[in-house]
Amino acid sequence: MIIGTRGSDLALAQATKVESMLAEKGVKTTRKIIKTTGDTFTDRPLHEVEGVGAFVRELDDRMLEGEVDIAVHSMKDLPTLRPETMSTSAVLERDSPCDVLLTTDGSTLEELPELAVIGTTSMRRRAQILRYRPDLDVQDLRGNINTRIRKLKDGLYDGILLAEAGLQRMGWEMVVQRLNTDDFCPSANQGTIAVVTLSGSEAEKATSMLDHEKTRIETGIERIVVADIEGGCTAPVGSFTEFVNDEELHVLAEVLSLDGTMQVRIDEIIPLENYEEHARRLAREMVAMGGKELVQRAVCQLSNKML
Repeated sequence: MIIGTRGSDLALAQATKVESMLAEKGVKTTRKIIKTTGDTFTDRPLHEVEGVGAFVRELDDRMLEGEVDIAVHSMKDLPTLRPETMSTSAVLERDSPCDVLLTTDGSTLEELPELAVIGTTSMRRRAQILRYRPDLDVQDLRGNINTRIRKLKDGLYDGILLAEAGLQRMGWEMVVQRLNTDDFCPSANQGTIAVVTLSGSEAEKATSMLDHEKTRIETGIERIVVADIEGGCTAPVGSFTEFVNDEELHVLAEVLSLDGTMQVRIDEIIPLENYEEHARRLAREMVAMGGKELVQRAVCQLSNKML
């Protein structure tokens, strides 16, 4: 079976992980690297790349054309609405969901001086760090994980924000500050690898053996809770769910204004039984509290910046 993946070091590390897991199950695979739109436009902020799923569409197309059998993605990149012909056949056990701060001198977020320059692509991280430290200068930061770290070392930033899972998958041990999920609620599905195949295919059958049930439930709730606010992957929206015991889950989700001064937030324990129904209720609450309007305002502001 052919695994399709992006060509970045991080994407290749994720594909290698899936290859190894399948090999343990007796499934032989080869790899094909696909260059995606999201990889091509590295000279602009991610919200300026047209369309939804900039890292996903081309892999979908290659699968529909029969060039690849399996696609490996960071699950947070998968759009909420997916073609019926596509199956998320496996959700791997989640790595760290947390954001981390990496600085030139080891300073923590609390220790950084006023107007220190922080780099991030994420509108969510930008809003959250401005909520926490409105005196910081947050600047855009594009490129793969290697490029981002090089820009930090070159002195273009005093600190950068990254997903801890990326560092874990690369096998890098760095001195970082792990940011707590209460102040820095992660993006839905952050830290999770998703395996996509065609529905009903042999690849779906083979890769489904890798599925981690608890992570699938957690990530499913994260998607449901924010689905109705229609934020897309670039809006300042966080959604994080984790089991607190075998029968309950903690759900945290929020929408912020771009400058971090306004927020709509839910924080609740829900039962595992009928969890999808509870997640849909929380989604309706997010809308009723003004979450959709806050997202629309942020998207409008971003659109105006692009004109």
